[in-house]
Amino acid sequence: MGNAQLNPAITSWLLNTTGETGYDGIETNVQVVQYSVDNVYVSCTCIPGYDIGPWVGNPNIPSNQNFVYKITLQPTENTGVAVYTALGHIGVWSNGVSIFNAKDAFSYENEGVWNQNAIVAEGSSFDDCLGHPAPNGEYHHHLNPTCLYDDTDASVHAPIIGYAFDGFPVYGAYGFKNTDGTGGIARMQSSFQERAITERTTLADGTVLPVAQQGPIVSGTYPLGYYIEDFEFIAGLGDLDVHNGRFCVTPEYPDGIYAYFVSINESGEAIYPYTLGETYFGLVQAGNTGPMSGHNTITETVESYSSLNNATQQIQFLVYPNPAENSIAIFANPSANTNMDLQIMTVDGAIIYTAFNIQPAVNYSYNINALTPGIYFIQLKNESGIAVQSFIKH
Repeated sequence: MGNAQLNPAITSWLLNTTGETGYDGIETNVQVVQYSVDNVYVSCTCIPGYDIGPWVGNPNIPSNQNFVYKITLQPTENTGVAVYTALGHIGVWSNGVSIFNAKDAFSYENEGVWNQNAIVAEGSSFDDCLGHPAPNGEYHHHLNPTCLYDDTDASVHAPIIGYAFDGFPVYGAYGFKNTDGTGGIARMQSSFQERAITERTTLADGTVLPVAQQGPIVSGTYPLGYYIEDFEFIAGLGDLDVHNGRFCVTPEYPDGIYAYFVSINESGEAIYPYTLGETYFGLVQAGNTGPMSGHNTITETVESYSSLNNATQQIQFLVYPNPAENSIAIFANPSANTNMDLQIMTVDGAIIYTAFNIQPAVNYSYNINALTPGIYFIQLKNESGIAVQSFIKH
């Protein structure tokens, strides 16, 4: 695919090339990066390489999410109806951990008008790296991931620390002062500010709310900034637009690119909107957002950027539990090539199940309740060869 692999969206990921494990023995960072002409696929566990936890008052624990995120290599500005950065993942940090927006799942009296700021309402449950797990076990950061890069170095342009799901890069807090790459290095400043209000009776656009939709007065219990609607956007106040980004030259994109920047103040504290604003700048592909998303199937020809993915290496995979009663899981070693075919067969060689585009470093689960007890074989096949393992159905 020519020079496609030089695209920063392919090369900017923290690849785990040694099998390093982190929380609960789960492999850390990004396992495999695969790319086509139009897309890059990032397979990750959502567990970072740095130490995480504890999470005070948060009963959730991180778990392997087995994500396969699909990021376009042809990001395009959205000139139509704005797409909101909804709850859940809105992008992925360069270590495979999820990016969440500023909201948590709650609003004042469940009216959906005054939405809680997760950084204020949930901040006490963040660990030292400013992350915490969601109820589904998805470890994530709502704000600047301080353990991912050196966010104190104001002398150099910040690195790419992730990609939003519209395909545009997310940088750390520092960039070139001028959009053409001149003027030295400066902290990229948000154009949002706290509203000068003591009562929550109006929205930032001046809308007067009916009594039933008004929020609590600003107080010690509900301080200014406790709700997302406590902030207002002032065009030109800072360097960044309403999406918390700008079109500019960066080290990785010398011809210019639209780029998001995380927001911190002069003391290094995260400030609203922290990562992306309430809407994306670009068009968002299906498959990454919404409930149960982030588990894309690769249906196009791809190459691997991972040094582990050598097509001459033999396929190796795990089948577990074995014996099994209700379901089995299959995990192909990252050294396997991409786009494998899977078959489940009886001892007589009869094919009872077939699947295509099986990818390495991703857990696949199959329900075997309908199978009669006995011995079965699983075959994985690609252009490099064939591997077969047996399992027992109880």
